[in-house]
Amino acid sequence: MSEIKWLMIAVPKNQFNEEELFGVRDFFTSRGAKLMILSPSGKEATGDCKTRFSPDGMIVDWNKLLEGRSRYDAVLTLGGKGAWKSLWSDQILPQILTDHHRAGCVIGAMGCGVPVLAGASLCKGELAVPNDERVLARLDELGFYPSDDELLAENKVISASSSNVLDRFCGEVWSQMNGGADS
Repeated sequence: MSEIKWLMIAVPKNQFNEEELFGVRDFFTSRGAKLMILSPSGKEATGDCKTRFSPDGMIVDWNKLLEGRSRYDAVLTLGGKGAWKSLWSDQILPQILTDHHRAGCVIGAMGCGVPVLAGASLCKGELAVPNDERVLARLDELGFYPSDDELLAENKVISASSSNVLDRFCGEVWSQMNGGADS
């Protein structure tokens, strides 16, 4: 039997994208992964479509939920309209992403969560992003540019433009967590 995989999923404190969060959650829990879904506040949030959801805790407490482990196998940042308000300015999330990446863990982001990857300087100049005015302005501000591809994966860093490629995104994260090659 293989070792259980642990994932940290960062979501906005409000206005998260339900399709991204619940799609990613369902994919990984169906494979027996242990998920810790964290937000900046750790309090109940309302999604873009008004669904209420309570995360497992606060991003600042990421390491208190590992049950004796030193890190997660993957850290994912998901979006929603609230990402620019709470995730893009979070001071701890880029450090978590960088530390995990240096340790060889998989890092991924989807939708409006992708600019966090740029802010952590974990990728080269191109990222798969949604056609969203705020996202594009933030990428430009950080010296990155949008890819024509909906999904990019290089050096265990995966970016996806939207939930339109949810299955491919999750499959790529899962493959790389289990020793698969970069696509």
